[in-house]
Amino acid sequence: MSRISVIGAGYVGLTTAACMADLGNDVSVIEVDADRVRALRRHRIPFFEPGLKEVVQRNARAGRLRFTCSYHDAIPGAEFAFIAVGTPPSPNGEADLSQVEAAAAAVARNLSGPLVIVNKSTVPIGTARVVSDVVRRHNQHFCVEVVSNPEFLREGSALQDFMHPDRIVIGADSREAAERVAELYAPLQAPVVIYNVATAEMVKYASNAFLATRISFVNEIARICERVDADAKLVAEGMGLDRRIGAQFLEPGIGYGGSCFPKDVQALAAMAERYGYHPELLQAVMDINRDQHLLVVEKLVQCLGSLRGQAVGMLGLAFKPNTDDMREAPSIEIARALLARGASVRAYDPVAMERARTLLPELDYRRDAYATARGADAVLVVTEWNEFRQLDLHRLRRAMRRPVVVDGRNIYDPALMRRLGFVYRGVGRN
Repeated sequence: MSRISVIGAGYVGLTTAACMADLGNDVSVIEVDADRVRALRRHRIPFFEPGLKEVVQRNARAGRLRFTCSYHDAIPGAEFAFIAVGTPPSPNGEADLSQVEAAAAAVARNLSGPLVIVNKSTVPIGTARVVSDVVRRHNQHFCVEVVSNPEFLREGSALQDFMHPDRIVIGADSREAAERVAELYAPLQAPVVIYNVATAEMVKYASNAFLATRISFVNEIARICERVDADAKLVAEGMGLDRRIGAQFLEPGIGYGGSCFPKDVQALAAMAERYGYHPELLQAVMDINRDQHLLVVEKLVQCLGSLRGQAVGMLGLAFKPNTDDMREAPSIEIARALLARGASVRAYDPVAMERARTLLPELDYRRDAYATARGADAVLVVTEWNEFRQLDLHRLRRAMRRPVVVDGRNIYDPALMRRLGFVYRGVGRN
């Protein structure tokens, strides 16, 4: 058993803390938001992540998982301190490291012995060196090693991703420190790769940028498919059967969103520019994704003409299913574009409506998909929740004033929808 402190109780920090406790370690979570700490002490999770509440409850009740606002309570005696705070984009697009630096300084001021600091946040190349410099300024007495250990957790499947990882990536100047971090993951029996720090930091950015590139690539193919009477969904299926390509992240749709891909692609591009290289491919990935967000609005205009006075229902608000995360969600830009064109917009999401209300207070939030469709001139599928795949389509059509469905996630079969009397538009499908 190791004694671990985790700084930050967001998606990455809380998942990491809960899973490390579940592996038998003694874990303290430091969170500066006092309200969040009070909620966590009552086992209330501040966001939706399947299964996480149960893991937090189990380990908190067993005494392996605690929550505090105080570095003084959690750092003395700790062997490892995982930094898992936010790194939002700064005005120039690069990651803002102010929260990382503040956490490193607070850790250093509260040391009582040697420590390994583990950078879990997504951070630019050279951040480990920045953290080391901050620690040295505030600590002259104890040995502190800084290790990079990027996370690869997907919202909606974070517990599965932590407990069954494809690989554990560790970057360190000290082989001994790297191996100590690797031992924490030994129960997972996953491949461990140890690199220098810069390489480990780059693995995270390169991985996310590559996945975002796949999404933008297949969406560009979908645009072409619509012009040549090909079915983009079947094209992606045929591509994915090639073992060199694979099927993941080849779903035509309205583009990527969330807390990682938009921020990380932008940060990698900004970092490249700072080092004198113009990242043409990364720029194209971002441009295609930005245009793709509004594709469903373009298709709606093609079906309805002017949107002024039209009632439009949005099915889904979160950037992906199985999460309530609205960060960089395509639904935000779509809803605002609809409102700007004079449409009235009603919406439903199984879990994200509370968060959406703070960002889109102008929307009319409904209790379910059928209420959203009632009297609507069109329905947009924005998030591919399984709930929407299982709708009674006859009932949906009867509820609508005009049976127009623009499917931004290609969850329905075009031929079936047309047989049922819908005017149907998918992405890359005719």
